[in-house]
Amino acid sequence: MPRVEPVVGEPAAVADLGEERALLVADVHAGIEVGLRYERGVELDDRAAERREHLCDLLAETGVDRLVVLGDLAHRIAAPEGEEREELETLIRAVTDRVPMTLVEGNHDAGVAEAFAADLDVIGAGGAVIGERASEEDDGDGRTEGGVAVLHGHTWPEPALCDADVVCMGHEHPQVRLEDSVGGSRVERAWLRGRLDPAAFVEDAANLSAPDDPPELVVFPAFNERSGGTWVNVEGQSFLAPFLPDALPVGDAYLLNGTRLGDFRRI
Repeated sequence: MPRVEPVVGEPAAVADLGEERALLVADVHAGIEVGLRYERGVELDDRAAERREHLCDLLAETGVDRLVVLGDLAHRIAAPEGEEREELETLIRAVTDRVPMTLVEGNHDAGVAEAFAADLDVIGAGGAVIGERASEEDDGDGRTEGGVAVLHGHTWPEPALCDADVVCMGHEHPQVRLEDSVGGSRVERAWLRGRLDPAAFVEDAANLSAPDDPPELVVFPAFNERSGGTWVNVEGQSFLAPFLPDALPVGDAYLLNGTRLGDFRRI
């Protein structure tokens, strides 16, 4: 069975896809400093090189065969140009000099797939199942089962994703606010993991044939630490994906270092 295991201390995971292993990350938001400058007039030091080196170091450390970005490779919601395009070009070249790269289209990736069509494998916004295996009861109809489903999460997914072993998504940038005994607090990126409710995951579930053993849902932390996110344990915060939190009726939160915080609704 394909498995998805977080890299300890990192906003990334390794997926066993059968014939290959892939590094999965979400929400790279390349060009975020450029975007914040134009959108909000905020000047920040440029960390493009750090992001690129971080990704390449993870590829080397994990020894994977592919990089899969679960949406929002880019930051600005427009066709990439200027400094943002330059950062994307350098980043994509650095990665693809090492391994093939797959982009699952996110809401910030308008124009990215077209601009870099020669360099990337692209999966549409509805997601797809990768690393499928042939069914043991295959009767010649080409059916597959299992695999790892990948999507960004800003729109309703393809119903076929419910047949995967694991569903991996980005978009939410989950974070937790932790307080100490003297009133101090800090915000940390987090993973959310739990059993998926297929009936809440699909927009029109009336004709959905729900699997006997629903997949696990893994909501990835943002790779880019500057991109903000959803505080899952702060009252008044709302999720971004149209199917959350209903599609994750019971789920645990984990810090990047692997610390289990328990049910994300009760942290």
